[in-house]
Amino acid sequence: MKKQNSFAGYLLIGLGIYFLLRQLNIPYFSQFYSWPTILIIIGAAFLIHSYVSKDYTNILPGFILTGLGVHFHGQNHYSFWIDHWAMYPLIIGIGFLLKYSKTKSGILPALGLLGLAGFGFFSTSNPGWFSFFYTLTGWIEQFWPVVLIAAGLFLMKRK
Repeated sequence: MKKQNSFAGYLLIGLGIYFLLRQLNIPYFSQFYSWPTILIIIGAAFLIHSYVSKDYTNILPGFILTGLGVHFHGQNHYSFWIDHWAMYPLIIGIGFLLKYSKTKSGILPALGLLGLAGFGFFSTSNPGWFSFFYTLTGWIEQFWPVVLIAAGLFLMKRK
């Protein structure tokens, strides 16, 4: 399989397994028949493609999609799952850290986002101006499709 076709191959295999399990209606997998699982599959296809083809540029989007899928799945199915705005910079920061481990670029965003996530998780009292983050994450949680559309338009316009 050529390198440029491998991502599509991994994605089709993952989606095929997902829909096959859904058709077979196996009760054990019923909690995975949701949209966060699709995010996990797409992110996993990015990650597998990145590591197998040694083209590490897709580690960051792969981990972000996988991390968001796991986070949303955890929110929907587990009562102990943390529902806090700091999960988003944590996921993105870990993605930058994974990218840095292979490409040696992106350590400053990784440390900044991990620091912000640590501040959010472990701070007992936040400054007054910090309510901006609660407002922003509330807006993103409500209108996340708009964020996806904006990200898609940005990627299309970027050279």
